[in-house]
Amino acid sequence: MPHLFLLYRSIVLDILPPSADAKAVRTAIMTVREYGRVSLMDGVGMLGGDGLEIPYPWIMRNSITIKGQWMYNRKASQQLIAIVKSGLLSLNLFKISEFNLEDINEAIAYAASEKGAFRLTVIKP
Repeated sequence: MPHLFLLYRSIVLDILPPSADAKAVRTAIMTVREYGRVSLMDGVGMLGGDGLEIPYPWIMRNSITIKGQWMYNRKASQQLIAIVKSGLLSLNLFKISEFNLEDINEAIAYAASEKGAFRLTVIKP
């Protein structure tokens, strides 16, 4: 019954900024169960600092898959645009607030007060 292990598989997707503490990513990685997958994308530690220090024997005993790529490849952005154009991915969750370049101070204050997911402040030239 090889398909049963799928029930126990877990995944970690690291999209933290390079300035994030490597300990947070390592902690998340160490929660992955047998046959789990880890995808590293945003370069934690790329600005210096501690490495992830993941124990090799743990990876091998638990058949963990680790894949790293700095952000995404060039074709991925084209594919994402195609998915949005096809209607399969809605952007309705985003709240976009536009400001003219001469109103940059107001835009900065607004962006600081409107923190949160899916909130974008855009400066128009």
